[in-house]
Amino acid sequence: MQDRLVEISSLVAVSIENATRAFNESNVSLAETVIADDEKIDNAALELDELAIQILVRQQPVARDLRIVVSALRISASLERMGDMAEHIAQLARYRFPDKVVPKSLRGTFSELGALDVAIAKKLVELLKSEDMALAEEIRNDDDRIDALHLSVFDKVLGETWKGAAVDTVDATLASRYHERFADHAVSIAKKVQYLATGDWAPQHF
Repeated sequence: MQDRLVEISSLVAVSIENATRAFNESNVSLAETVIADDEKIDNAALELDELAIQILVRQQPVARDLRIVVSALRISASLERMGDMAEHIAQLARYRFPDKVVPKSLRGTFSELGALDVAIAKKLVELLKSEDMALAEEIRNDDDRIDALHLSVFDKVLGETWKGAAVDTVDATLASRYHERFADHAVSIAKKVQYLATGDWAPQHF
C-alpha cells in the first residue's frame, strides 16, 4: 500500500511540475501531456482503492494494519484531487495558448506559486516514503506561503489599479485557487501520515 502511494504521489509531482511550467511558459504541448496523463493518476488511485477493499474484506486488519488501509484510502483520494488540480492548471494554459494565462503584473506571483506547489509535491513523495514528520511541517509552512500569495492575487485583481479584462480576472482567480487547493490537499495528506505514524488524528501543530 505504501509503495503504491509513493508511486501515485510521484506521478502527481511530475504532473504539477509540467502543469506549472506549461502555465508559466504557455507551452501547449506540455499542457496536453499533463491532461492526457491525468488518467494514469486516476487509474492508479482506483487500483489502490480496490486493493484496500480486498485487504479489508479478506484479511480484516486491526491496529496499525487497519490504520494503513484506512489512511491509504483517504490519501489516494487526495492525491487524485491533486492530479485534477494540476490538470486544471494545464487546461488554462491550453485554453489561452498562444497567450499567457495571466497578465505580466501577476506572472512573478504565479511563478512563485508554481515553484512552491512543485516543492510541496516532491516533499510529499519523500514523506510517504519515510513518514518523517519534519517534512510534514515543511509542507505546512509552504502551504502558509501559498495562502499568502493566493490572497495577494485577490488583492491585486480587486484593487483599483487592476487593468485586466474580465477574462483576465476570472483566469487569475481560478488559477490561484487551483494552486492553493493543490497545496491544501498535500496538507491533508500530511495530517493522515501523522495519523498513520502515531495514531494521533489531530496533532496540534497542524
